Amino acid sequence: MISVVQNVAIDCADAYGLARFWSEVTGRPLDPDNRPGDRETQVPLGEGPVLYFNQVPEARTVKNRIHLCLRPDTSRDREVERLLALGAAFVADHRNPDGTGWAVLSDPEGNEFCVLRGDEDHARTPARP
Repeated sequence: MISVVQNVAIDCADAYGLARFWSEVTGRPLDPDNRPGDRETQVPLGEGPVLYFNQVPEARTVKNRIHLCLRPDTSRDREVERLLALGAAFVADHRNPDGTGWAVLSDPEGNEFCVLRGDEDHARTPARP
């Protein structure tokens, strides 16, 4: 017997607004039944689990113990710039002079996520994260 990951649940203050941000990040549309003000929204990713946003009354108080890691189809640095323009915030820089490493950003509600090296980066630098 096994279990299949159905969704990645993200507690938030504004389910629809945060789902719109992640829809832009992933290039995937919100569920067509979702509307502004909905307390539960989702972004189907096509293959794999759904990003599920659940509106909760309490604010985020501690660092995420689980987070998303994104691998862009372009370069890591270009994707970081795109995500910052969408409303993400820069948290920490773990990029190395040799082109390896990652950047830590947060979404508009403070949930941290990583941006790994992208396809273009892998073509130019050693095969490491």
